[in-house]
Amino acid sequence: MIDKVIIDGKEVPLTKDLFSPSSANAEESEVIKRESLTFWQDARKRLFKNKGAVAGLIILICIILLAIFAPMFSKFDYKSQNFRNVKVPPKMPIVSSLGIMDGKDTNGVDIYAEKKIDESYLFGTDALGRDIWTRTWTGARVSLFIALLAASFDLLIGVTYGAVSGYYGGKVDLIMQRIIEIITGIPSLVVVTLFIMVFNPGILSISLAMAVSEWTGMARVVRSHVLKLKNEEFVLASRTLGSSDFRVIFKHLFPNIVGPIVVMIMFSLPSAIFYEAFLSFIGLGLQPPNASLGVLINDGFKALQNYPYMMFIPSTIVCLLIFSLNLLADGLRDAVDPKMRNM
Repeated sequence: MIDKVIIDGKEVPLTKDLFSPSSANAEESEVIKRESLTFWQDARKRLFKNKGAVAGLIILICIILLAIFAPMFSKFDYKSQNFRNVKVPPKMPIVSSLGIMDGKDTNGVDIYAEKKIDESYLFGTDALGRDIWTRTWTGARVSLFIALLAASFDLLIGVTYGAVSGYYGGKVDLIMQRIIEIITGIPSLVVVTLFIMVFNPGILSISLAMAVSEWTGMARVVRSHVLKLKNEEFVLASRTLGSSDFRVIFKHLFPNIVGPIVVMIMFSLPSAIFYEAFLSFIGLGLQPPNASLGVLINDGFKALQNYPYMMFIPSTIVCLLIFSLNLLADGLRDAVDPKMRNM
């Protein structure tokens, strides 16, 4: 039996005087100490605490705004050729005082003064005298369009296919998964080449190739989550009450897997952008005079030794676009993960 305790480093006898009842305050016991938030409110709050995700979001917004408005307010058209101003180096008034993008070539010659050019080409011109500033942001539009297209295919095809496969299971799941294995067994480059043989190289061929094969990853992720949730009590209760399969899938299962779906879409966007840029670079995507970042990189690669800005500028935009999307996707993944809530 314990008859002594240590208080402030001293051993004292255990008596009733050491204990006193605490006052109970009914009002304080009813106060909610933590702010009540929904799942998405909490995810948004944690997302904006992630500095990397916020930086990625800012970069992405800047690129989107420039892609939308820069070609609209430029006095040069992305297709217009000016053979008088061929391969003019970039000149940007704000940074030219730092010795970069000051209108001088690799030998230090001021091309603007030599050719008596009054207007400033912010990103310079290419081998046909076309304004690279306008062509770059027009090409960024194509990349963003391909990213949105990939997200649409993931939602419309991948989510539906994976949900149906996981929900019905059995022979239906077996057949549907074998179809996915056949599709993923065919290289994407082969699929694009087949469409190019039927259609001309361009957005249509890339879009059809993505519609055939790029949704399979999403379908597998959705299937795995549906398999885990379809035997839960809330799903069984809904089926017992007579809900249709469509209602069970999209009313009860889909809201519980929307977090992983959003994260998967965010990670698929950089892949789609790189996919388009790579195909355009090797000549299977958009064709000149149409502009895409891959086309600009290919043009710049041919003149890399003497005019490095022609390749460096569009390559930087591609890297920033993919980098920002990866940062945002990584932050979003942590924001919707309940395990990361108290970290």
